[in-house]
Amino acid sequence: MRTSRRSFIGGASTTAILSTARTALAEKKYDDGASDTEIRIGHCCGYGGPASAYGVIGLSHQAFFKAINEAGGINGRKVTFISLDDGYNPSKTVECVRQLVEQDKVLLLFQTLGTATNTAIHRYLNQKKIPQLYISSGASKWGDPQHFPWTMSYQPDYNTEASIYAKHILANVKEPRIAMLMQNDDLGKDYLDGFRKGLGNDTGKLVKVVSYEATDPTVESQIIQLKDTGANAFLNISTPKFAAQAIRKMADIGWTPAHYIANPAASVAATMKPAGFENCQGILTATWLKDPTDKQWENADDMKAWRAFMARYMPNGNINDVNISFAYSVATLMVETLRRCGDDLTRANVMKQAASYHNYTPPLLLPGITVNTSPTDYYPVQAVQMQRFKGETWQLFGEVMHAESS
Repeated sequence: MRTSRRSFIGGASTTAILSTARTALAEKKYDDGASDTEIRIGHCCGYGGPASAYGVIGLSHQAFFKAINEAGGINGRKVTFISLDDGYNPSKTVECVRQLVEQDKVLLLFQTLGTATNTAIHRYLNQKKIPQLYISSGASKWGDPQHFPWTMSYQPDYNTEASIYAKHILANVKEPRIAMLMQNDDLGKDYLDGFRKGLGNDTGKLVKVVSYEATDPTVESQIIQLKDTGANAFLNISTPKFAAQAIRKMADIGWTPAHYIANPAASVAATMKPAGFENCQGILTATWLKDPTDKQWENADDMKAWRAFMARYMPNGNINDVNISFAYSVATLMVETLRRCGDDLTRANVMKQAASYHNYTPPLLLPGITVNTSPTDYYPVQAVQMQRFKGETWQLFGEVMHAESS
């Protein structure tokens, strides 16, 4: 009697087992930069140059993904995080990103830093259909899924933030005469546009706008020009290096207007301490993150987890620098997005998952603020709370303000 070629293992036929295996393999989908064992993520920021204070964001991401890999990776896949130094120079950013996409074959770009730098790669990445995710810039242009479906930021947009400052000045400064310092690029222009919208019919109260270039050595002459206007309110739209210079110069010349500083420059470690705490008293800003210098969060579970991460993976990092806690917060969102992709690690599915959040809370967001996205809403965080600098830290006040960006 002839023996059947079909063998049985644990009651299942070899044919059935092979069929199941083929189905499982078929369910796995990969684009360049992903495999059964690896996810390749690209990044660039200004480790050197005029925005080098933000270099700690890139260093934090490197440490974070090292921690993720030591914990087993994302769905069993290790992360290869490739971070390049673009010097906060848009032309260099283009070179770095072309290398990451065309040579390193990354799955996506994550947290590329800067408004002008991201603008330089915006169209290229969308033409290539490469996710440009959770970028480190709050320009309102990043929330345009109709025209740029592969680009999404993380933080509240600058336009909305500036509008809040305008309304706060109108409500709290008697007979305001407003002066503004702005970086001469899309960062500054976005704030200026939002500020004018917030002023509404009171745009005439903005008496002087002076700009600076990111490559300028100082902004001291600009501060003198602005003081000479007699302004009693000042909107300081600059990166940490120039924000600290402005604060020190204002103290030197005795100019004491109501002072509002852009959130990207509000780090205690990167701006306020270098400017001199005695010169920073009463400065105002808007935020959505728990500041690590604010004692009220000392026993919060997410703050304790971040401090434990710092102790193990960044023992020499400055725990007073909100740029580092910001990096930790957004990196957890990136990991969650990739985790939700499962075995479908295609770029289209990455963007689908990024656009599918409902009341999700990454660590270190303020109470009442969550991440919400959809295929038509690419503004993950759309709420802020005002805070005032006192002593050596920020103090929150008022209510969480929610705003729909447009």
